[in-house]
Amino acid sequence: MAASTRSTAVDVAWTCGSPTLSPDGAAVAYVSDRDGVPRVWVQPLRDGAVPRVLDTGPEPVADVLWSPDGAWLAVKIAPGGGEHTQVWAVRPDGSGLRLLAGPLDGRGSAAFVRWTGHGATLLLAELGPSGTAEAVLADPALGHRDTIAKAPLLWPVAVSRDHGRALLRHGPRGGRFMTVADLRAGGERPLLPPTTDLGALSPDGEIAYVRSDAGRDRLALVAVPDGEAPRVVAERPDADLDRFSVSLDGRVALLAWNVAGRSELDVVSLPTGAVRALPRPPADVVTSVRVSYDGTRAVLAAQSPDTPSHVLLCDLATGGYRRLAGDEPLAGGAAAELVRFTARDGLELTGWLHRAGPGPGPCLIYLHGGPESQERPGFNPLFHRLVAAGVSVFAPNVRGSSGFGRAFLHADDHALRFHAIDDVADCAAHMVRAGVADPARLACMGRSYGGYLTLAALVTYPELFRAGVDVCGMADFATFYAHTEPWIAAAAVGEYGDPVADRELLRALSPLHSFDRLRAPLLVVHGAQDTNVPVHEAEQVVAAATARGVPCRYLLFEDEGHETVRIANKVVFWDAVTGWLGEWLTA
Repeated sequence: MAASTRSTAVDVAWTCGSPTLSPDGAAVAYVSDRDGVPRVWVQPLRDGAVPRVLDTGPEPVADVLWSPDGAWLAVKIAPGGGEHTQVWAVRPDGSGLRLLAGPLDGRGSAAFVRWTGHGATLLLAELGPSGTAEAVLADPALGHRDTIAKAPLLWPVAVSRDHGRALLRHGPRGGRFMTVADLRAGGERPLLPPTTDLGALSPDGEIAYVRSDAGRDRLALVAVPDGEAPRVVAERPDADLDRFSVSLDGRVALLAWNVAGRSELDVVSLPTGAVRALPRPPADVVTSVRVSYDGTRAVLAAQSPDTPSHVLLCDLATGGYRRLAGDEPLAGGAAAELVRFTARDGLELTGWLHRAGPGPGPCLIYLHGGPESQERPGFNPLFHRLVAAGVSVFAPNVRGSSGFGRAFLHADDHALRFHAIDDVADCAAHMVRAGVADPARLACMGRSYGGYLTLAALVTYPELFRAGVDVCGMADFATFYAHTEPWIAAAAVGEYGDPVADRELLRALSPLHSFDRLRAPLLVVHGAQDTNVPVHEAEQVVAAATARGVPCRYLLFEDEGHETVRIANKVVFWDAVTGWLGEWLTA
């Protein structure tokens, strides 16, 4: 398939994410890959100002956050592009770079959570090689470190301004819950039945705000005052609360709702409980929200099918939006089409269709990772390339995806996963019925859990697909549990099953043990630095497919982990997938 103007534009498109305002509102820092590798950029907000990149070393940057006193930027760095991340601090002018947390020997990981509002103290999470996590308060100027909590499957969420209380998350995927820890007297107070990852504390630590589905199917914002019954601050019957941010003084919260995949925003006055809807943002999906420290504005990372991730400034009083940084929309980019249909057991499924043409033709079923994630109408350069090359893409949300309520999220747990595999076949069948796909020219592709689901669908329904693409997917749950990070293995039990107690079920769910049924030629892609789904999974797939005479190509990125973050490698990846599907679907 020949390259087009559209795919060439995609190759040079750059993204911005994780924006954070300086306390005085004079500048914004964000992560951007505009020079080929994700780095920290600082953009003054005065007219005509030119952004500058901060030198934090050659490794990719994953996140950045400005301290309330304006003196520091916290930076999360991913050495080798992998999952063993580190936390550094740097002055906004690029001076004073120093390591705060994270391994130098490739063992363990670290991430920052938030600045506490007490001086320049940063709340960190450190994961040890054994899977035990520590919540740490660190001062980059003084070099002080204070461990405030330590436990397996622990994640710190927030700390009160006086450092007297901490909001902590415990438990595995599907069974996480929040507690408030008294850091002076000791002891922890459980808040609700299983909640999710997001939370905040009032400055005095008296009220915890958590995103929760306790007692309901949809995620809502719930306040849990000390010694009082929980109360719902904001909820919607048609949407999940996707993310939220609270001002430093605890008076204002900005809520981002996931409404059938697209984002809508509300502002909440926390003292009164008054909720006010903002105008729709000028993008389909908001992926990051951070309220300014004074509570008057917010910076957002946002994207649409035709627009790479960019930075928006939102005035919370007027609801006005201003674009601060990011690449321009692609010329001729088409909007994604929301599709609804019914699975074989009557469950409604949805997905986003990117059409290549008016009639039946080559079609790719693309499966997202997670599975506690969601396909949304965001910017995906691979989809642009494939559509330009004549391949339609249908990206569904099979059962187990987030964004559709608690029941849907848990509809693939343990043995129910066989139904998720059936969903993939039902997606293919619907594309044929809808006149989008030629049944003889269907392919399946996914990354991470989506890579696993691709392999499972290829061996369960070998007659359906002409080709497959497995990107860092699990092939055998036994080897995945044996080789992944200890904390990932422990957290995955509630989702997939226990590697000992559920050994036979996990074997039946592992596609590697059914490779005698594999027929579709397979492209396998993996990052050598991936310790989430270790490269051993890909090696097994390639060996098993090759031994059975199935055409197989292996693309290994030595300098990437579970995500491909370097633009040069992304282009190689897009070329490989487009060429592979072109060979088997359009040749």
